[in-house]
Amino acid sequence: MKQRVILWIEDYLFFPNPFQRIVSFLLLPFSFIYILVVLIKRATSSKIDFGIPIISIGNLTIGGSGKTPITILLAKNYDDVCIVLRGYGRASKGLFIVSLKGVIKEDINISGDEAMLLAKSLKNATVIVSEDRVKAIYKAKDLGCKVVFLDDGFSKYNIKKFDILLKPKDEPTNNFCIPSGAYREPKSFYNKANIVLKEGLDFKRVVEIKKDEKKVELPQNILLLTAISKPKRLLEFLPKNIETIFFEDHHTFTKFEIDTILEKYRDFAIVTTQKDFVKLEKFDLNNIYIMDLSIKLDKKLNLEEMYLYIATNS
Repeated sequence: MKQRVILWIEDYLFFPNPFQRIVSFLLLPFSFIYILVVLIKRATSSKIDFGIPIISIGNLTIGGSGKTPITILLAKNYDDVCIVLRGYGRASKGLFIVSLKGVIKEDINISGDEAMLLAKSLKNATVIVSEDRVKAIYKAKDLGCKVVFLDDGFSKYNIKKFDILLKPKDEPTNNFCIPSGAYREPKSFYNKANIVLKEGLDFKRVVEIKKDEKKVELPQNILLLTAISKPKRLLEFLPKNIETIFFEDHHTFTKFEIDTILEKYRDFAIVTTQKDFVKLEKFDLNNIYIMDLSIKLDKKLNLEEMYLYIATNS
């Protein structure tokens, strides 16, 4: 039942059927109010100059668009780099240093799934979670960080930064803002970014199936278990007609849930994402495969504007 609800909401927001379009139109007055609030906030915010380069990796639509793997790809080229993010799905509140120059300081309950994935993927980086990004950036400076990558920071109008927006390969047919559609800010705001990277044109996802960190083939009976936004996007990298269990984005798996799944699918292997695996590790699952996602940038892509921004603001 929960999986059907998740997929219904995803279709409604991104690719609505005729009935869902009617619901979308009925909610338009709330979308207009939401847009008005966004415009007022943008117009009245004063930007803070922190004196260090801040690169924001964001998207205009709800849900995943490759922010985390893009951040990993770009941030790994810098020393004394800090990743600042809110830490969705964590059981904590406030500011926490998840990793300090590659040394992990907190567990996943404190960090949340994305922050832990970043901490494990970037062996020399500092990762900070905080609802207050301004406070987190000042903390990064105090720790001696020279470059900050800000996860999902496009809407942080009070921060002076270089904005990179990611555009999905399949853009929504529903162009309204929430709650009528998938956009968190008007689609025209792509023009306000310094760089826009479109999946399929400027970058593509490369997925390898791994077990125990080695590239392998999937067995015949396979169950996709995931708690990410827009989970159907994973299916293009997997065999057809596999079994699926989808939870809401950032869901924290419980032992009861995992035991129930293992009992029902006892003859199945589990395949999951890197972001999910950091939450599943504690269950010591034997027959589990990882979708190892990396990003390949187009050879013609020019990021000189970003490099120049970092060089001149360091």
